[in-house]
Amino acid sequence: MTLAEDSYRFSAEFPREELYGLVSQIRRAAVSIPANVAEGYGRNSAGSYVAFLRNAQGSLKELETHLLLSQRLKFGKFETAAQLLGRCESTGRMLVALVRGVRAAGDR
Repeated sequence: MTLAEDSYRFSAEFPREELYGLVSQIRRAAVSIPANVAEGYGRNSAGSYVAFLRNAQGSLKELETHLLLSQRLKFGKFETAAQLLGRCESTGRMLVALVRGVRAAGDR
């Protein structure tokens, strides 16, 4: 959730003409990460949960790509994007660990 909040704040600094472009894409991808985790958790099977966690991983990769592009285009503060990319990396590690844990629990 914090990554999504911070992504919203970061993209608020972008040029106005990007509102329906990169701003929208960053926000959509960022919100999709915790939303997929939550939706998967609400399912009744480990397999469904893992599928939603994989969707969250895909959204995380989208967010990383959008953040890298924003750096190249010099939208927002470069340092803030770098910090967000670091958070993406740690979030990715957490998602990998969660997938492993859910799969291991589902095998019991």
